[in-house]
Amino acid sequence: MKQLLYLLAFCLCGIAAYSQTESVYNQPLADSLGADEYGMKMYTLVMLKTGANTGSDKSVRDSAFRGHLDNINRLAKAGKLVVAGPLVKNDKAYRGIFILNAKTVEEANQLLATDPAVQQKYLDAELYQWYGSAALPMYLPYHDKVEKKRP
Repeated sequence: MKQLLYLLAFCLCGIAAYSQTESVYNQPLADSLGADEYGMKMYTLVMLKTGANTGSDKSVRDSAFRGHLDNINRLAKAGKLVVAGPLVKNDKAYRGIFILNAKTVEEANQLLATDPAVQQKYLDAELYQWYGSAALPMYLPYHDKVEKKRP
């Protein structure tokens, strides 16, 4: 877990360091993103892991995970989900991560309560407050430009 957090912090610090040498401060943009004087803000990092529900009804499980993906898209469109993605199989049963645009764990828990896979205990969540670049949500519009849509 610590290695993942260190890697994430290192990558984002590198991006922040590069952008500081190549950019000019933009107060209206910083304000619109909720940036502090360092260009940073609070988020909530969510580590999703295998939940207690090991029910074998495939159609129920498939429906919960389809709802999970739909909820990811809904939260992203609402500006509440900044990063989401699965992890490769590992010995800690971690399944994926979210970075939620939520300043508090309480706010993040309210967002997670809308996820069917979490509601039905197929996924459990560990939540951590995380201080990162306020510009992080700026990458989302570019994702649509690189994602091939499935039929």
